Amino acid sequence: MTEPKQRLLSLDFFRGLTVAAMILVNNPGSWGHIYAPLEHAEWNGCTPTDLIFPFFLWIVGVSIAFAMGSSKTDAANHGKVILKAVKRGITLYLLGFFLAIFGKLMAVILDGKSLLEAFQTVRLLGVLQRIGIVFIISSILFLKCSTKTIFRIFIAILGIYWALMTFVPVPGVGYPNLEKETNLAAWIDRGILTEAHTWASSKTWDPEGILTTLPAVGTCLFGILVGVWMRRKDIDHPTKVAWLFTAGIASAVLGLLWDLQFPINKALWTSSYVLYAGGLAAMGLALCYWLIDVQGYKRMTTPFVVYGVNAITVFFLAGLMPRLLNFIKLSNADGSKTPLLEKFYSSCFTPFFSPINASLVWAISYVLGFYVLLYFMYKRNIIIKV
Repeated sequence: MTEPKQRLLSLDFFRGLTVAAMILVNNPGSWGHIYAPLEHAEWNGCTPTDLIFPFFLWIVGVSIAFAMGSSKTDAANHGKVILKAVKRGITLYLLGFFLAIFGKLMAVILDGKSLLEAFQTVRLLGVLQRIGIVFIISSILFLKCSTKTIFRIFIAILGIYWALMTFVPVPGVGYPNLEKETNLAAWIDRGILTEAHTWASSKTWDPEGILTTLPAVGTCLFGILVGVWMRRKDIDHPTKVAWLFTAGIASAVLGLLWDLQFPINKALWTSSYVLYAGGLAAMGLALCYWLIDVQGYKRMTTPFVVYGVNAITVFFLAGLMPRLLNFIKLSNADGSKTPLLEKFYSSCFTPFFSPINASLVWAISYVLGFYVLLYFMYKRNIIIKV
């Protein structure tokens, strides 16, 4: 068997599968009608939906190892590579910030709302913002630290975060706890971000907040460690796959054991969650790598590969589209106005399906609609790199 190319088709496939799933769960027809696996856990626990974001950050780590692996040994070139990583991370942050403030800016333009108020109440952190911040930190650590040091940092992050959340009394509360509004991470978000700049659905804490970014970096470092392993030339394919499966199983089991004391929780991005989600991601990539890059089963990979090569582009557009369509309003017979998105959904989906199935079919249609655009880009080799 020949050595697969350094750009792994299985990695593009796995990334595309993750992004497509992210778009699916982020765009139901109705937030009041969603199948349980497509919802986040209420607090502690983990649904399939809770695995999507950590999978993506983990994949970012694997990609860093492949994209920057050749630059790691060239110390003279580190400054240039780091500057490029910082620019990319800032771009990701600004894209996320734009999505957060888009609706407020449209209100300023169309309804004459205050521009100052828009900036005073915009959410500062979010999914793309977290990806950007984690990417910068993880890229620098990868370039400047040995693999052993990265592993030690990974372990230290999990331990330090556990200690902070478990043993540090929360000011104003007087004792450490992991409840929604009274845990240490929530207290830090309210104190630094302020309630005006946190997640609108909670106001008192942010699932992509400041302190929880620390273990999110751990998730990316986990991916980097796997990427370094996958790039090795001195190990054959069966050994790579076997060890990756073993590491994945061990990590997931450790996460489940740690869950007994430090619950698996996406909003808090607990250390047990890092190990559990990272372990499952490792097993997922191992399976994809063996089937696609080693055994050569590539015929059915295209739909997700086209998502994978333009992952950030489609995620941004998928977030922008509903925001834009919600500002296009159609007049009704009684003089009221309905957003175009709501009108289209109520006319073309709800009359033909039960409420929960209409919501699901809408989400699937959304994914398929973007697939058409991405396939057009893929066939013309149009890859938008952020």
